Amino acid sequence: MAQPRVPGGGGEAFDLPCGETVRVREFDMGMREFECDCGATHAVVTDVNPPDRFLPEFLVSLLREAVETTSDEMPEFGTPHLMGIVLEEFPESVAAEDVSEDQDVGYTMLWVTDFDSRRLHEVIVELVVELMEHAVSHSDDEGAMTEFEEQMLEFDVGEFVEQYRAERDLDADDVYV
Repeated sequence: MAQPRVPGGGGEAFDLPCGETVRVREFDMGMREFECDCGATHAVVTDVNPPDRFLPEFLVSLLREAVETTSDEMPEFGTPHLMGIVLEEFPESVAAEDVSEDQDVGYTMLWVTDFDSRRLHEVIVELVVELMEHAVSHSDDEGAMTEFEEQMLEFDVGEFVEQYRAERDLDADDVYV
């Protein structure tokens, strides 16, 4: 059953991590950030955002090959899995909502974070690096672990995010920022 339209945005009420409450329909598929009444800017992610919003396609492909998912609804590693990792690490900083019953929004999952979109991008990269480090640590190849650790000493998450966002020439009209 579709949710009745409610004046002021319609849809279900959604509690943000900051404590404010807004209507789900305040968030559209292309929204990357939400200027909140609390004064903060919150990152907004939906399940229709591709994971290459945050990571290069070659890395997304590698993760899809390497990470086994257990979900029949989401058998391929993607944005919901990335946001699940963020939610697991920062449960108080992420509000998540299944909005699959609301046919008017165009997406089925919504995440809003205490972080702005740039900081969320950095958090995701940091967590994926940790995931990769964990995977490499289980390798029988000591050389691979040593090489990975050496490369990570030179890796600057902030610089990577800056370059990735600039390379993609992200602007206000780009849905995937």
